[in-house]
Formats: sequence, structure tokens, C-alpha cells
Amino acid sequence: MPEGDTIFRTARSLGRALGGQAVTGFRSTYPNLTRFHDHAPLTGRTVERVESRGKWLLIHFSGGATLATHMLMNGSWHIYRHGERWMQPRFNMRIVIENSQYIAVGFKVPMAEMHTAESLRRNRRIPCSEIDVLSARFNAAEVTRHLLAHPGETIADMLLDQSVLAGVGNVFKSEVCFVTGIHPYCKIAALSAEQVEAVIAISRKLVGANVLEDSGDRVVTYLGRGRRTTHASDPGASLWVYGRAGQPCRRCGERIRRRIQGHDARVTFWCPQCQPMPDGSNIDG
Repeated sequence: MPEGDTIFRTARSLGRALGGQAVTGFRSTYPNLTRFHDHAPLTGRTVERVESRGKWLLIHFSGGATLATHMLMNGSWHIYRHGERWMQPRFNMRIVIENSQYIAVGFKVPMAEMHTAESLRRNRRIPCSEIDVLSARFNAAEVTRHLLAHPGETIADMLLDQSVLAGVGNVFKSEVCFVTGIHPYCKIAALSAEQVEAVIAISRKLVGANVLEDSGDRVVTYLGRGRRTTHASDPGASLWVYGRAGQPCRRCGERIRRRIQGHDARVTFWCPQCQPMPDGSNIDG
């Protein structure tokens, strides 16, 4: 599933292609988007900005309309010039936004909805900017308050809760826990104030390091781009623990553990030597 870094880069690329430009064409396979367009056409409006909020991508049009999309596992946005061949078949198309220079195509986008400014404020699934790890408006005190409101939950589960801290996904979850030396099954109540502060800071640092300017490729998709949380130049050594079950820890040599965790049964990786449980208990993978 695309995490916050992927959606941020996608929003940045879409903003460059669509921002400040008048929409010359819009179509979708989704009835809710088509109905909105029929009653309040998007053609002729200007794309004012494109932003990411955690795993949601928001395209803001003049006149107060906002298109919100979520990629889940397989969705992606591509950008093409007119006449350029699409890299996915047309039956995968869900949304098309055109201007005089570019065509933005949402392929296999599973969640798409139109909002007014008011409905966007009321929506509880789309996180506010203050808890988005990549937002300039990020508020660490607000995230701390949200974390401490769940003392009985594990830190790994809370890192995936987009209403607590938006933008961290399953890869970064395990990596953040490793870098901070915190066992993923550690309860929030067992964390010190310094550990809570470190978790928040490292989440922002690791996700932020993966949105540095790139080549600006025409096709916007998370496939083919690897994440990096280590400083190793070897592409095969880009992550500390994620996906490395049974392999030696890059720091201590202990065997990396793997276990399914949480209500959503997401896989978690950790090093039992570098990330001991605070009460000394052993959770094997």
C-alpha cells in the first residue's frame, strides 16, 4: 500500500502538472463523481493546489470543490502529455483530469469522493494537516495528545492509526520502531515522554527523507521506487528490519523476527536484541 511519502510525491507531481491551470476535460467511471460534475462542472475551473494528507490525495478546484482519492493497494496517478500512450490499459482508468498541456489519469483508484470545504472539514477519515508527518503545519503536541489517549494500545498499532499520526504505513512502522529502539509490541503507557517524542520525530525524519526531489518522472506511481531508512549506498541494504525476517540485524547480528500484529493483521518486523520489551518479556516471531 502506498504510504505518506508516495502520496506526497504524487501530489507534488500532480500539482506541477495541474496547478494554476484551467480544467479542459473531466470524466470518471464513478457515478458520484460524474453526478457532481454534471451539476457543478469541473471544466473551466482552475486547479488551485494539490496536497497530500497522510494516505489521502486532495485536488482543490476553484469554487470550493475538492476531489479526494485514496490509493489503497493498487491505485496510482499517471501524468501524460496529449497524444502520449498510456502505460496501463484504458479499462483501468477511473478518473481523468485534462488541461491544455497534460492529462492526469487515476488508474484503479479504489476510493474517490468530491467534497465542499465544509464536508471536508467534517470528514473524519481524511486527516487534518496538523497530524500529517509531512505537513508544514504538523503539530507534535497534538500527535502526542492523540498517542497518550490510547495507553493500552501498542506503539506499532498506533503508528498505523491515521487518526493519530497520518502518513506512516506498514514499512515505516517497523523502521521507526527499530530506529528508536522500541519494541513494536510495547504499550503506549510504558513509553517515556522522551520515547514518545523520539517516535514522532523519527517518523517525520524517515518519511521526510523519502520525499526529497527526484527526477520528476512523467509517470507517478509507487511501483519501482524503493524506500530508504538506512544510510547504506547498497540498494539491497536500504531498510533496517522490514522484509528481513530470519536475516541478521544490521546492527547486532541477532535474527530479525516477524509476526502478524493488530486488528488488521499487518506484518511487523523487529530485532529482539536492539528492541527489548521494557518489562523483559519475550515476544517471539
